[in-house]
Amino acid sequence: MKNEGSEKALQQVQDKAKLVRKWCLVSTTAANSGHATSCLSAADIATVLFDTYFSYDIKNPRNITNDRFVLSKGHASPLFYTLFAMAGGLPMEELKTLRKFGSNLQGHPMPDFKFTDVATGSLGQGLSAGAGFALLAKKENLAFKTFVLMGDSEMAEGSVWEAANFASYYKLNNLIAIVDVNRLGQSQETMYGHHLDEYVRRLSSCDFEVLAIDGHNYEEIDKALSLAVNNKSDRPFAIVAQTFKGRGVSFLENKDNWHGKPLSKDDLQKALKELGEVDDELRFELRSPRSAVAHPSTIESDARRSSVARGPVSSFPPASAPSKYSVRAVGSPSSAATPHYKIGDEVATRQVYGEVLAELGNSNPDVYALDAEVKNSTFSELFQKAHPQRFVECFIAEQNMVGVALGLSKLGKKPFASSFACFLTRAFDQIRMSVLSGGNIAFCGSHAGVSIGEDGPSQMGLEDIAMFGALPGTIIMQPADAVTTAKVLPLLADYNGISYLRTLRPKTKVIYNSSEKFTIGGSKILKQSKNDILTISATGITVFEALKAYEELKKESIFVRVVDCYSVKPVDEETLKKCLSETKKNTIITVEDHFAHGGLGDFVLSAVSQTGAKVEKMAVEQIMRSGTGDELLDAAGISSRNIIAKVKSLLK
Repeated sequence: MKNEGSEKALQQVQDKAKLVRKWCLVSTTAANSGHATSCLSAADIATVLFDTYFSYDIKNPRNITNDRFVLSKGHASPLFYTLFAMAGGLPMEELKTLRKFGSNLQGHPMPDFKFTDVATGSLGQGLSAGAGFALLAKKENLAFKTFVLMGDSEMAEGSVWEAANFASYYKLNNLIAIVDVNRLGQSQETMYGHHLDEYVRRLSSCDFEVLAIDGHNYEEIDKALSLAVNNKSDRPFAIVAQTFKGRGVSFLENKDNWHGKPLSKDDLQKALKELGEVDDELRFELRSPRSAVAHPSTIESDARRSSVARGPVSSFPPASAPSKYSVRAVGSPSSAATPHYKIGDEVATRQVYGEVLAELGNSNPDVYALDAEVKNSTFSELFQKAHPQRFVECFIAEQNMVGVALGLSKLGKKPFASSFACFLTRAFDQIRMSVLSGGNIAFCGSHAGVSIGEDGPSQMGLEDIAMFGALPGTIIMQPADAVTTAKVLPLLADYNGISYLRTLRPKTKVIYNSSEKFTIGGSKILKQSKNDILTISATGITVFEALKAYEELKKESIFVRVVDCYSVKPVDEETLKKCLSETKKNTIITVEDHFAHGGLGDFVLSAVSQTGAKVEKMAVEQIMRSGTGDELLDAAGISSRNIIAKVKSLLK
């Protein structure tokens, strides 16, 4: 607290906490919904934080030198909004619009409230995003601190401990986790109730500096925050605060069955009377941001200093709504060298991912690469060798990897996060929340489909397109060859939003000249004639099966059109409709190494649904087993032999 030891200063911070409590109660009653009691438990520690330790330019939330405050317990959003209102970020009366349609004060924090760094509300994810912020500060020698306010209920989430391991491994001593241990969850007591030693023991085992305090004792709060902010160890800091849900109102405090329940108007008046006289004019005067850079960044490269560099970073771009397939409006376009691959060469698309990503790191200093300890399979190790300071090994912890990538992206970086396609599915909630947060992340899922062969079904990514495709504003690219991969990667680097690149384990032949152009939402017609009966639309490995089928059918004077839908979402609606108009049957066969629901077939079906066309989906319909890639493609019903049979059946 300011002027520590002064009774007047203590009284003032208590009065500010009382005002915080008042507005948390008033706003939730006005909304007739919300989590008032969860706000009251953390009101004291949050008040001391904002009153004394939080360094922030309230007029410029995107100032890169600002401290970051992540409300991991997102249901306490009224507290979050009240803190920034008392800091001058919005009128206090606006708090009464909480949860109203059209208000930026949504039920859980979203980026339309300009002081929200990441969307929260899905518990257990705030520490990962906070670790991303803290990691960037360490790597680029920025002085800001990252505070993450967590609830004790979310400490049961595995992603919390992924993040804790990550934070200690990278020695993020600029990361401060505050655990609000108020004992009561949504439906019962939390896992460890008020046994603070259980939380201390677990966080200590993750190599955190840990201090347990009374979360309503201002002297203890002040001492803990002072130690955390001035942490001289090489460990992240955790404050484990024993609090009481509903603190400050006797008929709420430490009482069950009040989670997510606002007070009635009558009960609100009783609560406000109990709080006593409140000075409505009290406000926080936030500290000025900490010095931007302690010394020149260790990752400053020749590219950053060159004529194509973006210059020193003082702020980061605002989040964009995930609604349009757009590229970034600022900065130089990302570029890579003209592909050196020749038609007929055999190269794995996953290898090209690593090669071209390393090149993108030369032209775009904002590119980071994250990997889930499969870098020698995804080939992101090539980026690590070229740009070691911008490579982040996340180990086998995909949920945390996505959260860290989100944190990096929200401070203006462009992270590429890679793992096997199947393992990204375990992080779907984190990917979903990245979309809600306005994140700018490119994901790469390698070893997709049954074509991986002998590793068997647990390693086959067959639902990944459906997963990414379900989210608004995402794009999905599945290149069949090396040239396509090399050409689409710069597009992903410049895309503003969440994108997904699906790469293959086996080597495939190069089928495109290096001068070919590729676009988001594009496709390539590989085979066509005026005698075409129908269209075969393929993507990835099945492009080669379609080409094989074409050659065999041609021998029997059966002509089909073959389209490489390298852009799965958005799919090339214009080309597909053109093919329908130019072929004899109003039919498209889609072939993909993916489960039938939610894949290319559904995107094509949606694109041509108004034409009356028939779409025949060929996809993986069953759980497969180990075998060679060719054996599995055939057994799954998506090989050239199966395509030929399907075409002939349609001719009948």
